[in-house]
Order: sequence, then structure tokens, then C-alpha cells
Amino acid sequence: MGQQHTLASEVLLSGIGLHTGVTVNLRLCPAPAHTGVVFKRTDLDGFTIEAQSRHVARVSYATSLMKKGVLISTTEHLLSALAGLGVDNAIVETDNLELPIVDGSALPFVKLIRQAGLRPQRARRAYAKILKPVELSEGSKKIAVYPADTFAVSYSIVFPHPVIGAESLDFTPSTGSYENDIAPARTFGFLAEVEMLLKSGLVKGGSLENVVVLDQERVMNPEGLRFPDEFCRHKILDLIGDLSLFGHPLIGHVVADRAGHAMHAQLVSQLLRQKHCWALTTSQPVRSNILISTTAALAAAGA
Repeated sequence: MGQQHTLASEVLLSGIGLHTGVTVNLRLCPAPAHTGVVFKRTDLDGFTIEAQSRHVARVSYATSLMKKGVLISTTEHLLSALAGLGVDNAIVETDNLELPIVDGSALPFVKLIRQAGLRPQRARRAYAKILKPVELSEGSKKIAVYPADTFAVSYSIVFPHPVIGAESLDFTPSTGSYENDIAPARTFGFLAEVEMLLKSGLVKGGSLENVVVLDQERVMNPEGLRFPDEFCRHKILDLIGDLSLFGHPLIGHVVADRAGHAMHAQLVSQLLRQKHCWALTTSQPVRSNILISTTAALAAAGA
């Protein structure tokens, strides 16, 4: 899609915030070309916060944006869905400070965008093509982006839990791959951390309906996992949402090892500082036939 796209119509969704536990009403609206994604707090006289790196406020358990003291929290799943479906311009109206968690994945937002439909715009989409590597590390955590002909992600995670352990995933978007392979992956957490999070004023709206919860040995959700490597897929979901705060889709290969929201945000900040490492182009990235490869799939195949 070389053209910019916005929504074809307005759509509504209501739910509760994961951390606040408060009901919030969300409306996605079309926007003119070159607008980007803009959040509008309808409960605060329509105060607007642009979905840009300079507004990133907190990245501990979610990606929150703040402008002049006004907050929009837990933005990453909606931003991921918009980026994953190629929506360049949209107004996101919300009547509270946290977006609805819905089922803990980006799939409800994908369905909402599909319901609205996409409308092409006359303006061309500008991509940021990576020219030189940008690498960051913090102990065992690493994230980097390298020159490539398309956008691709290689993500690795390690958790000392029998259900997770070490997972790695290579993802290159192609038609329908984000919607089918990444968007359904839900956020996850550990039962042992819930009490600490509640004392910190977080996860007030959390439940087995919107979070994959693990006790010491197993997944507590009755329906189990949507993918054997749902945890790593969700990390890629978060990454795609966080990278959208750069302001342009990337053409490059992002490699992340045990990263998270904070390192995603740091990579975007470094890219914005190191302008010699990328260049804007309206040439579309090469489309790959590779949908997804995973260590779990290789193991199942006996590789």
C-alpha cells in the first residue's frame, strides 16, 4: 500500500482499563492525510495527544503517553492493530485515561478496524529505510535494527517458567499474517506478581478474561493458550505498536532479545536522534513470502 490510508467510517468500542479497572468508551474516526494517530480525551474538552515518541511517559507495564500532564495509558495494542493493518491516519477519541484492554490482545481492535473499513488517501506513505545498524543493550537485554529490504522482526524471550522457557520467533508481515499470527496473542502475567502489582495501583481490571495468567506450573486460563508460543508473539505485537511511535513505518530488520516496552521506546528514541542511520522513501518495501517461523514450530516438526 503505497498510499496513506485512514478509516472509512467511525466505529465504537467499550471496555475496562487493565490497570485502572475503569470503564472507557473508545471511538475510532477517520483523519486527513499526514495526521498520524492522534488521541483525543473527550472527557477533557477534546485535549489531543499525538502518538509520537516525544510524548512517551511511562513504559513499565504498558506504553503510556503524556502531554502537558494529560495521560493516555496502555496504548500499545491499539497502536499495533492500526500499524499492522496499515492505518496511517486516525483520531482515537476516549473518555478516560486508559484504553480498554478487551481480551488482552490486538484482535478486538483489528475487528473494529475491519468493521470501519479502510479508505485510501491521495498522499503517499513515507517509509523510514534503515541505512546503518542501531544497537542497544542493557545487561542480557538487547534490541537492534539492521538494514533490510522489508520490515521483519526476530524476537527472543527467556522466562524461568516451565510453560515459557526460551522462545524465539521470526516474523515478516505478508497479507493477513499480522491479523492471523500476531494480533490474537494476549498479554500475560504471573500470579506471584499480582499482589505486588495491586499494591502499586495496577491490574485493577485484570482477569482471566483479558490476561494469560501463570501460576508456578501452568496456565490458569481454562481455554489454555491460543498459540504454543503466544508469549513471544505478544512481545512482537507490543513491539509493532511501540515502533509506530517513530512516525513512519520502518524498512529494516528488528532483532530483540529479552527486550520490552522500555527498550522498544529507547530504540525509537535512538533512531530519531541518529538521523544518518535512516532515510525517508516512498518506495514500498519488498513483500516477503515468509509468514512466520518459530522455534516451537521447528520443534513440532522434529527439526
